[in-house]
Amino acid sequence: MKAAELIERFGLTVAAGENGLDRLVKGGYCGDLLSEIMANAPTGCVWLTIQVHQNIVAVAVLREMAAIILVGGNTPDEETKAKADEEGIPVLLTPLDTFSMAGKLYAAGVVNDTG
Repeated sequence: MKAAELIERFGLTVAAGENGLDRLVKGGYCGDLLSEIMANAPTGCVWLTIQVHQNIVAVAVLREMAAIILVGGNTPDEETKAKADEEGIPVLLTPLDTFSMAGKLYAAGVVNDTG
């Protein structure tokens, strides 16, 4: 599944990074502690977080993520939007909480390759 498909399938809103919507989603990761995400998020994942500052884009670039989904109705600040556009990292929005959004992704077959 590509990041663009997440938008239609789950009713997400694009906040930034539209030029990266062709990125392939290879799994998912949930968390809000940036050091933990940098150490453990898999390449190609979609990251669910409540964080909205521009450091989330830097972490997504470092981990070669497919997209960031801001959960709980959170929205990025203008600096985050600009950085996401510059780096081509889609920042998507949902009013759902992390647990609910992760469940929907998992039910749709977005799972990490642990083998």
